[in-house]
Amino acid sequence: MFNLRSKKKKNSMQPVARKLVTISEPKSVVLEQFRTIRTNIKFSMPDEQLQTILITSSTPGEGKSTNAANLGVVFAQEGKRVLIIDGDMRKPTLHHTFKTFNKVGLSSILARKAAMHEAVQETFIVGLDVITSGPIPPNPSELLSARTMDILLLEVKKDYDIIIVDSPPLLSVSDAQILGSKCDGSILILNTGNVDKRAVKKAKSILDSSQTKILGVVMNNYKLPTHHYYYDYENYSLAD
Repeated sequence: MFNLRSKKKKNSMQPVARKLVTISEPKSVVLEQFRTIRTNIKFSMPDEQLQTILITSSTPGEGKSTNAANLGVVFAQEGKRVLIIDGDMRKPTLHHTFKTFNKVGLSSILARKAAMHEAVQETFIVGLDVITSGPIPPNPSELLSARTMDILLLEVKKDYDIIIVDSPPLLSVSDAQILGSKCDGSILILNTGNVDKRAVKKAKSILDSSQTKILGVVMNNYKLPTHHYYYDYENYSLAD
C-alpha cells in the first residue's frame, strides 16, 4: 500500500535546533544521559523485537517532544536507521525542532491524501528521518484508531531499526492510549518536582490499559547534587 523508497529531499539550509542538545552540546551531561537511556531501552526487552517506541507524558510541558527528538538523534549516532513520527496532531512541534516542512505529514497519510514517500523527510542528522504531524485534522483520535495507522507502522518497520512516536499527553486526550496499543513499548516523561503524583499514577494506569509495555520513566529536569562529578556542567531544561 505504501512506498517508502523515494523520499523528499532534505532542506540543505538547516540550522541545528536549540532543543537538540545531543548535537549542540557534545560534551554535556545531558548527552551522556540520553546515551544511558538508549542503552537502558535496548536492555529493557532483550528477548523481544523492539522497534516502535511511544514517548509520552502525563501532562503538557514535561519535555516529551524534546526527549523524543534527542533519543532519535542518539540512536542515529549509533548507526541505527531512525524514524520519528509526530503523533501529536493537536500541538505538533517536530517540524520546528528539525526545521522541516509540515504541509504533508501523518494526518495526510491517515486521511489518504498523500502517500508515505511524500511525507517522509530527511533531516540534517545522518540516518534520521521524520514524518511530521501534517495539517491539524478535526478528528485526530479517529485517524489514529484507523487500520491505516497499523499499516503505516508495519511498513516503516521494514525500513527502519527504530521508530519513535511522539504523542500528546496521556491525561489530555485518548491519542496516546491509542498509539500505545500499537507500539512495542512506551516511555513516560516526568517533569521532576512539578508533576502531581496522582497524575503519574493515572498516566501509568492508562498505559497499562493500552497493553503496551512500559519500558521506563525519564525524570526530566532532575537537578544533580553539587558534589556530583558532573558538577561543572550546565543544567539544561528540556521542556516541550
